Formats: sequence, C-alpha cells, structure tokens
Amino acid sequence: MARTLAASVAFLQAASAGAFSVGRSVAPVVTPASLTDLSQTAAIEVKPLPSAACPATALSFGALVGAAGAVALSTKRRQGRRAAGSARVACQANPVATCETSVGSFKVELYLDQLPITASNFIDLARSGFYDGVHFHRVIPNFMCQFGCPYAKDPKSPRSGTGGPPDGEFEVLDGSGTKERRSNGGNIKDEFTAKLGNEPGTLSMANTGQPNSGGSQFFINVNNNSFLNWFDRSSPSSHPVFGRVVEGYELLERISQVNTDRNDNPTKPIKMVKITVEGV
Repeated sequence: MARTLAASVAFLQAASAGAFSVGRSVAPVVTPASLTDLSQTAAIEVKPLPSAACPATALSFGALVGAAGAVALSTKRRQGRRAAGSARVACQANPVATCETSVGSFKVELYLDQLPITASNFIDLARSGFYDGVHFHRVIPNFMCQFGCPYAKDPKSPRSGTGGPPDGEFEVLDGSGTKERRSNGGNIKDEFTAKLGNEPGTLSMANTGQPNSGGSQFFINVNNNSFLNWFDRSSPSSHPVFGRVVEGYELLERISQVNTDRNDNPTKPIKMVKITVEGV
C-alpha cells in the first residue's frame, strides 16, 4: 500500500467527483461539502499548566503536590515518568528544526510538549541524517507538500511515497526516560492526543490510512485542511499535527506551486540538504 497522504491531483476536482485519490489507489468517498468547506476548524484552547514542575511555581502548588502524592503511588511507574517528563518540557521552549533545502530554508517548531512520541521520532531521524538528500516527492497547490520517503533520494523513483525508516528504538525526549519502537516497516503508534488542526503551516504525519502506519513521512499544509484532522468525522483521514512552520512559510507555498508530473512529483527536483534540530 502506498505510504502517502490521502490526497492527489484528483483532490482539486473532488468537489464534483466526490472522491480523491491516494497515489495509485482510490481513497474512501468524501462528500463535496467536506472538501470545499475548509473554513471550519476546531478551536484550540491553550490553558496554563497548574503544575509544580516549574521551579517558580513549586511553592504555590505545594499543597496540591502533597494531595496528589497518594494518587500517584497507585499509578503505573511508566505513566508517572511520562507525566513528569511532559511537565518538564512544558517549562521550556519546544525544539526548532531548521530545514535546509535546495531552494531555500524554513524553520519548524516541534510540539514535543504535546506529541512527545511523534516529535521525538522526527528528531531522532533528523539527527541520524535520515532525511538528508531526500526529495519532496509530492506537492499540490492550495493543499500540501509531502516529504520523508527514503526512496525519494532518487527524485524520479517510482517507489517514492511507499517507504519508511528501519525498525528500531528511539528515546522519547520529554524527560521521562522512556523508549519507543518503530516496527512493521518503521511505523510508530498513532498519537491522537492533542486536538491540533491541519491548518496552513502545520506539520502532520502521513500514513497509509491504517492505524499505526506513520513512520518518516510527513506533510506541510498550505491550506486549512480540517478534513484531515483525526478528530474530524467528515472523512476517514486521521493525521496528527506535530509542529508548525515558524519561519519561511512563503517558501513552502512556492514549493507547492512548482510544475509537477502526473504523480504530483516536482519536475525540477527539490532536495532536503539537511535538517538540524536545536533546543532539545
């Protein structure tokens, strides 16, 4: 099954056809209204964390910590470590990835505080050099730019969009000390936790449409693609957002508009030279 985001050129005619294609296969039918009405997105409410993990507020939450202690003793040890790790991450800025391409650079904030597994997977792959030399293999104007398939090191490979990273273990970088695994072709488990919308400039995990099938591929939205949200029931697509472009978004818009072949692959290859992550 092609490891691609559920969309293609046919997406642009979906309002009349009532469906959109996924590479060489056809995705489930989506009603025209769900494709054309992209103005409705879930509101994202950011609330201050009532946590004692930040030193500045430790004393003011002393009583709460004491009361929570009895409950914490009955929780699983791994859950406790993960919660503590997430609180520590919340006290500091998220890491930022600088993506240097053959046509310019852009920067991305990675939501390590909200999707620690997905963000850590990306960081681990970037640090290992996995993405270096890989080309954007699928770009669609007013929709998205897709990247991350190892077969796309050859910009004209017919297998582009079907690959993933090797199986293995990586550390979850939220301070919890836990490990996660890539398995069954380099896949990680779906992290459907934070309700973050597929809005312009956001990074989202690509998958095959099956549960727990995301690996190294991701896409950058250049439109408000709310029907791709995992919490949106207007289509079967479920793609968790794990970051956002904080610098150079205009470059992604330009990349989405380049000339492409019939598979949405840029006719003039666009290569990722290197991804550097800071702030971890």
